[in-house]
Amino acid sequence: MQSPVVRSLLIPLLVAFVTANGQEPPAPAPAPARLSVVVLEGEGAINNIKRRTSRETIVKVEDENHKPLAGVAVAFLLPADGPGGAFTGGAKSVTVNTDSAGRAVMPHLQVNSNPGTYRIGVYASHRGLGASATISQSSITGAAAVSTAGIIGIVAGVAAAGGVALAVVSKGKGNGPGSSQTGTTTTGTVGTGGGTTFGPPH
Repeated sequence: MQSPVVRSLLIPLLVAFVTANGQEPPAPAPAPARLSVVVLEGEGAINNIKRRTSRETIVKVEDENHKPLAGVAVAFLLPADGPGGAFTGGAKSVTVNTDSAGRAVMPHLQVNSNPGTYRIGVYASHRGLGASATISQSSITGAAAVSTAGIIGIVAGVAAAGGVALAVVSKGKGNGPGSSQTGTTTTGTVGTGGGTTFGPPH
């Protein structure tokens, strides 16, 4: 005959065993039929060489129904030479896994000193399936970072503050074979109260 102590130990174990075996294990998620890599951030990014800064690059892996896939291995591959850079430790490739939202964030890119355009290869692998994408980026020096829009903004600010003289030079051919005319110059003044006037030089 079993003692009360033994029964008090065995009964909870038996109950737990029966309960566990009475429940069916959750069915595994069905394998996707197709993978696709969607670039969320980083396409067309311009990285600054002088400041050693780079834009964040993020991709998303989806199945054939555009549902995000978690736990997918995603490899980012940088150019071997020329414009581009390297990851920590000088590596040219790195692999990360997608999160619960199917997103994979590329580690920080340490840009090199070569200006120009380059491509980053992205390769996803999951349950025997694969997908790839290409991300185009470019690196520029600090001096080239001033855009045309920025220059226009500076000129507009100066004009609004107190007026600025503008000169437009137009290059072209002369009116005849013997003409020595190489271009015309038009000057004008942008003021804060009198508007804009243009006329030939005096």
